[in-house]
Amino acid sequence: MSQNSGRPSGKPPRAPAAKPRPSARQSRPKTDASDGMESDIGIAARVAAITLVEAALEKRSGFDEAAASADFLKLSETERAFAGALALLVLRRLGQLDHVIHKKTQKMPPEAVRQLLRIGMAQIFFMQVPDFAAVSTTVKIAERENKTRPFKGLINAILRGLIRDGKLSDVNPKRLVPDWLWQRWVQTYGEENAAGMASVLTEEPATDLSFRNPTDRDGLAEALQGEAVGPVNLRSSLRGDLRQWADYDAGKWWVQDIAAATPVNLLGDLNGKTALDVCAAPGGKTLQLIAKGAQTVAIDRSKNRLKRVEDNLKRIGMSAEIHNADASTFDDPRAFDVVLVDAPCSATGTYRRQPDVLWATRPADVAKLADVQHRLLDALAPRVKPGGDFLYCTCSLEREEGETQILAFLRRNKDFTLVKHTADQHPDIPAASFAPEGWLRLLPHQRKGGQDGFFVAHLKRNPA
Repeated sequence: MSQNSGRPSGKPPRAPAAKPRPSARQSRPKTDASDGMESDIGIAARVAAITLVEAALEKRSGFDEAAASADFLKLSETERAFAGALALLVLRRLGQLDHVIHKKTQKMPPEAVRQLLRIGMAQIFFMQVPDFAAVSTTVKIAERENKTRPFKGLINAILRGLIRDGKLSDVNPKRLVPDWLWQRWVQTYGEENAAGMASVLTEEPATDLSFRNPTDRDGLAEALQGEAVGPVNLRSSLRGDLRQWADYDAGKWWVQDIAAATPVNLLGDLNGKTALDVCAAPGGKTLQLIAKGAQTVAIDRSKNRLKRVEDNLKRIGMSAEIHNADASTFDDPRAFDVVLVDAPCSATGTYRRQPDVLWATRPADVAKLADVQHRLLDALAPRVKPGGDFLYCTCSLEREEGETQILAFLRRNKDFTLVKHTADQHPDIPAASFAPEGWLRLLPHQRKGGQDGFFVAHLKRNPA
């Protein structure tokens, strides 16, 4: 889903179950003194932000690889937080920022210059950074390199001119996302929905939490500054270190976008049942299944990501049977009452928190991952007991990874039927998310405050 670090090939980067990406509102570096005097530490954080953006634009896993590099980890915690927040802001506003640059220059400057203008504008208009610090640090970085030094006057003039203007020009939503994705979204969902989906990029997402039970959720709502968004889910407006939030150590909740929590929320009581969670890392759905009473087996092909499942189980105080294995070749004869596959996908639905996926994903990725999903569905179907539940979901907005997969699967597997969920059955899910066929297509703008884009199909295997 979201997310990247240590994931198996093709697996979208998932936001950790207890460590979301940095927030711009929590990340102003202490080195930017109120008197406008910047330090070398401030420069280092901004250079790191540029490195993150460059890596994100280069390839799908680039952002997280750069954030895990030795050079990045040498920075202080404050510097890393600032750099991450600034980079994500640039990626979230990339189309808008580049549109402004194009308007302010007779021809687009070199990429290195655009990077400097992007981080300067992002600080001025979207972060709590003094204008002087944003401009002077950007110009100082330009002075460091031969390829940008000749443009320092231009950079200074553009940034100061924008400060005088007082705001960035309004942007057409279609400019906020890559053109190929915009065209696909318009074709699939219509221009109004595509515009709503793109506009979500400009909103910094809140943090969604899943709880063991509604009693814990309701009891902590005030301390976590949150509101209910699901049967056992809370949307918190808090920012900062999660470890300092109420009852973190007590293990009563974990971070999980409400859309990602929806597949398991569709299920009823699972006491006495067995469940298999495939591609389980970082473990949010595993925790949900256990909380519903299921004896759960979690498998993931990445040992590093599986460690995150184990860490989250330990903090929450739950246990599951864990296997480091490829789901398509998992050598185990058991069948389960519930099989859930959160399949490797293009992750285009996670752009609210991970805007890098928009700029690094290519159309060929969708086709390649659709083939992986096809094979996973067929390999896992025999694992479902007669009368059992088969949940398929992806955090992709592309039909090839959702609706098309399920239609084709049902043609190949006549002993499965689609369970039709309705808005009347699930009043906490936006009514627009329910398709006439019965599956759910969760679009990012359908819920106030946004949600990840998700596809969910609940299948039932016919009784023997």
